[in-house]
Amino acid sequence: MQYIYVIQSAKDGQLYTGCTKNIKERLKLHNAKKITSTKKHAPYVLIYYEGYINSKDAFNREKYMKTQYGRNYIKKVLNNFFISKNFLG
Repeated sequence: MQYIYVIQSAKDGQLYTGCTKNIKERLKLHNAKKITSTKKHAPYVLIYYEGYINSKDAFNREKYMKTQYGRNYIKKVLNNFFISKNFLG
């Protein structure tokens, strides 16, 4: 199983999208500042994920989620979450 995930920085609200086979382990790596692209904004909270049987499908979805259309999708789906947090990342 391959997962795409969206995490949000508890520090400044920044969103990051990634793909992994093990979400719990990847989140630990992000929070331990072992991922170069996210270490400046740690700690992170997992706010969304999707599971895929086919890794190509997951990577295609991750690519989409990193576009403005994908970010708009997340903000629409998690609208109440973002409103309650008072920032849109």
